[in-house]
Amino acid sequence: MKATQLHAITARQDGVITLGQARATGMSESAVSRRVTTGQWRRLRRGVFLRADHPLTHAAALRAAVYGSGPDAVAYGPSAAWWHGLTEAPPTRHWVTVPRGRPASPDPSIRMRRRDLSWEDIGTFRGLGATELPLTALEAAVELRDGSTLLDRVLQRHTALPILIAVHERNRGRAGTAAADRLLRSAGEGGHSEAERILHRLLRSAGLTGWSAHVWDRGFEIDVAFAAQRLAIEVDGWAWHRDPARFNRDAERQNILVNAGWHVLRFTWHRLTLDPEGVLAEIRTALARR
Repeated sequence: MKATQLHAITARQDGVITLGQARATGMSESAVSRRVTTGQWRRLRRGVFLRADHPLTHAAALRAAVYGSGPDAVAYGPSAAWWHGLTEAPPTRHWVTVPRGRPASPDPSIRMRRRDLSWEDIGTFRGLGATELPLTALEAAVELRDGSTLLDRVLQRHTALPILIAVHERNRGRAGTAAADRLLRSAGEGGHSEAERILHRLLRSAGLTGWSAHVWDRGFEIDVAFAAQRLAIEVDGWAWHRDPARFNRDAERQNILVNAGWHVLRFTWHRLTLDPEGVLAEIRTALARR
């Protein structure tokens, strides 16, 4: 019966088991030590073990980092975002939150934060403590280079802006609060107007001339137009603001402009803020070909 329980625990925890979990099945500490000595288990951290026949996957390593950080430790930020499936690749370090007063980990593979989180913002997912999805998305967004696109996807599929704002206000004072303020403000406004201003600044700073904002043709307003070259630049804000009707209108407008001889480039708020040099390169290439 004990072996069956042990197997069940490690099977659902990526091969990982804690000393406390082993003891709860009736194992003694000496029995655990014998499994390590005989090579059946591999010690990952103090009180955390991996079955020898199980690979040390990213999931197993994150479990070990959280379990080994003590009671009430949870994954947060990029680690929690990966655990929730919001990002594809795991971060190179393990982001772990522990209660205040606990000593920081000397392990360079762990990015440890000491903070007391509200019960509303923590949960257990596939047997691992982690911040709930709204707080996870906010905290990962300010740490990742493409954090705004992550937050946009979350708003499209998983949560609503009022929930993110409430979570943000409840956790003010944490690192990244000011950056989260800016992201939420842009998300709430849809980002279109701000994206236009960013594009105007880019064009001016690059010394590009011959363009005008808000040019009308065929009954449609073009965000930025190089009229002589018939180059139209359309700016999109955050995707979660674009409902199906607006998406269809934008597609119809673009088709009409193309048929009228315009070459159309589209840039999102995220692209303009994350890859301004790439945006300018595409504009220059289009101008050179017209």
